[in-house]
Amino acid sequence: MKLIDKETILEITKEWEGERFPDGRPRVPDGIIERMKKITIEQAWGVLQGNGYRFQFAGDWMNLHPDRILVGRAVTCMFVPMRPDLNDAVAERGKTEGRIGGQNSWVIDTLVENDAIVVDLFGKVKDGTFAGDNLGNAIYAKTKTGMVIDGGIRDLDGIYDLPDFATFVRGVDPTGIANVTLTGINIPIRIGEATVLPGDVVLGRRGGLIFIPPHLAEKVVERGEEVGLRDRFGHQRLREGKYTPGEIDRKWSEEIDADFVEWRKTQEL
Repeated sequence: MKLIDKETILEITKEWEGERFPDGRPRVPDGIIERMKKITIEQAWGVLQGNGYRFQFAGDWMNLHPDRILVGRAVTCMFVPMRPDLNDAVAERGKTEGRIGGQNSWVIDTLVENDAIVVDLFGKVKDGTFAGDNLGNAIYAKTKTGMVIDGGIRDLDGIYDLPDFATFVRGVDPTGIANVTLTGINIPIRIGEATVLPGDVVLGRRGGLIFIPPHLAEKVVERGEEVGLRDRFGHQRLREGKYTPGEIDRKWSEEIDADFVEWRKTQEL
């Protein structure tokens, strides 16, 4: 077995035609990552639904900082309940590949700036704490973004104090991680009802998380910016009393379209 299999990453992300990391993971441009921070979950969801991606949203999180926005390129990993023979094989593979520390640390060692670690720990909280304040600081130092853990964390106070770091978890427990085995890094994983692949753009806001296939990231940004601009116009005109809700909340008339075109010239995205 390989903990990271470049050939598999290339095969499952073949719709991405842009730059890649050395391990094959899609590298959505930094400019798209930055613009994604202004896109809402609903705007992204609309584009994904329209392109046949119906299982990309996951909600019901413990979100440590609801006012913060998480955007990053997914580094995925999956753990399963420990089975001795499998765990021995994984430990041997880790030794062969020169990996150091616990299996959760192996994943963290691969991270780079603007990554977002996404951990499938099958919802385990007790004995399922992927990170405490030490590993949380390591993730912060490497990515400057945040983390998504379908499992638990410990040392809540230390993680809570990390600046500009968004954390989505299922719960908190004082126990350490135990009795689980890493099955792979940058493999397809399930988070709630969502399927996540390496290189997906992770967008996390108050309402939850959406995982955007890299080949759709630019389309999501462009469509989201357009929808956001039209919403700003509609909201402003409603507050001004220029149009009724019935006029704005449907296909616009030629008069409103013309008004929007003139208004748009005065705006910045």
